[in-house]
Amino acid sequence: MRIAIDAMGGDYAPRAVVLGTELASKTSSSELILVGPQDVLESELAALAQRPSNVTIKNASGIPPAHESPVLALRKRKDASILVATRLIKEGTADAVVSAGSTGIGMVAARTILRLLPGVARPAIAALLPNPTGMCLVIDVGANVDCRPQHLYEFAVMGNIFARQVLNIPSPRVGLVNIGEEEGKGNQFSRAAFEVLAETNKAAFDFVGNIEGRDIYEGTVDVVVCDGFVGNVILKTSEALATAVFALLRRELTADPVSKLGAALSKKAFKRVLKRVDYEEYGGVPILGVDGVFIVCHGSSGPKAIANAVFEAERCVSHEVNRRIVAALADRGTASVLAPVAADA
Repeated sequence: MRIAIDAMGGDYAPRAVVLGTELASKTSSSELILVGPQDVLESELAALAQRPSNVTIKNASGIPPAHESPVLALRKRKDASILVATRLIKEGTADAVVSAGSTGIGMVAARTILRLLPGVARPAIAALLPNPTGMCLVIDVGANVDCRPQHLYEFAVMGNIFARQVLNIPSPRVGLVNIGEEEGKGNQFSRAAFEVLAETNKAAFDFVGNIEGRDIYEGTVDVVVCDGFVGNVILKTSEALATAVFALLRRELTADPVSKLGAALSKKAFKRVLKRVDYEEYGGVPILGVDGVFIVCHGSSGPKAIANAVFEAERCVSHEVNRRIVAALADRGTASVLAPVAADA
């Protein structure tokens, strides 16, 4: 297996990316291809105690300026590392790409260079959120702010397959985000989306109906379906809430000697909780629906996150997630309701 890694993407590139690649190389049997300026990456690899034998370099100029639009970057900077890495999949010299660079540019690169899978009208970004019983997959978290009900059906299919194959959930429960659990709740779009999801056959996925925001964190659902606007609000709010809660706990647990003693006694438990909510433990999130495996990492990813993103990319490839998505969408149970929608609709 060959994994292309955008060495110049992220706040701490290229050092963190190279160190993460080194970390992954210790247990990975894949060829790990660092994509970026040859001289810069040679220098970074030379600084390691030992250069990994399964790490190679593909030369690329660097990264587009942060202020540049994704579409303009794709047109003007064809030798940017994220674009070169994506083209390696298209050329057949890589099986997946990992990048902590601009999500916008990554999405445009994935959709423009790799193209969409047959049967997919809109690609979607999936994210993992922890709950007391495991993990919950939220799809879409920002790729599509305006959707049609049929798009949410595709998201449900893709999320269900990812949850089964990569997260090892035998029968994922799929729910639609709404303002209430009862059928008929929500705005016109939510009600239409409910009808589309409810009319599919159980072979496609186990649709449990409408869910509320609290269900994401109660462990009552495994795959949460929504448009990218709602999903992005959920994701950003969750990240901010986790940061705020830990900041409050840290302040209160160091407020006086008794609290400090309690904190010391609970240190291991707090570490376990922190590990559950640490994005670095999960590496990155996939762009589902494009003809290739593309893992997007947080911009501030450190070596551990990069390594875990490599492992996630390997799982997506080995479990043939894309082939399964194509097969599932080709076998729609209610073709009259779920007719394909044009990619630009």
